[in-house]
Amino acid sequence: MAKIDLFKKLGIKHPIIQGGMAWIADSSLAAAVSNAGGIGIIAGANAPVDYIRQEIRKTKELTDKPFGVNIMLLSDNSKELAELVCEEGVKVVTTGAGNPGKYMEMWKKHNITVIPVVASVALARRMERSGADAVIAEGTEAGGHIGELTTMALVPQVVDAINIPVIAAGGIGDGRGVAAAFMLGASGIQIGTRFLVAKECTVHQNYKDKVIKAKDIDSVVTGRITGHPVRVIRNKLARKFKELDKNSELLKEYEELGKGALPRAARDGDIEMGSVMAGQIAGLIKKEQSCKEIIEEMFQEATKLGGYHE
Repeated sequence: MAKIDLFKKLGIKHPIIQGGMAWIADSSLAAAVSNAGGIGIIAGANAPVDYIRQEIRKTKELTDKPFGVNIMLLSDNSKELAELVCEEGVKVVTTGAGNPGKYMEMWKKHNITVIPVVASVALARRMERSGADAVIAEGTEAGGHIGELTTMALVPQVVDAINIPVIAAGGIGDGRGVAAAFMLGASGIQIGTRFLVAKECTVHQNYKDKVIKAKDIDSVVTGRITGHPVRVIRNKLARKFKELDKNSELLKEYEELGKGALPRAARDGDIEMGSVMAGQIAGLIKKEQSCKEIIEEMFQEATKLGGYHE
């Protein structure tokens, strides 16, 4: 399949998807990304169905371009969200934490493009068999919940293993990363961390400032003992998690410490005891820009480097 067939089919100018960042990616960010020529995504996560319905409708008021919803399949209300995107005429669904196979027939009937996030070749193959239109191969450099393989190692192996388009994610924050992703065989990219500091992103200003001030070594992985590792920017909460990581008998304390930690950072601005999820690329990000400026700058740089051609 040609490199950007998937995006051309959807009428998207630039082959970029915005990450479905829980408690952060709302109608403001999704609409801005879509208006700037990418695919904006509303984060479903564990949010109430009525809230997501409102965000979908707000996005439709702000843009006439295609946008999507990210559905975490382990969420208690994933079935309701899977039905909601059909009812509301959403064009794209990205999925994580599970197999979307049971919803695929329903989504296909409603002409929804389905793009699951994967962290291994085996999972990519399973998603292709279940009818996915493309996959997002996300390396361990990404923020939030992560797998083990790096983007550089994962993307070409997934590209070689399946026949549907592969979107590269994890550790991409400028035109050099975009060019590298295409050189690895990707058909597009997904960006999360850089969009955290977009002017249209409604995350708390303290969170944005923490990302902008981050150095190259400031991202750490917590939660390995739970089996669900998470990449965050180091702070007091991360240090407490790291202490608990040394003792697998303290799993209950771990869960208590993590309750509500992401909204605490994203909504309340608590950057010491909140979970400031961000990727390793945070050290490269130095300023707030509009989504349009971010996307155009990245693709212009990639084009100059010869790694991307429209």
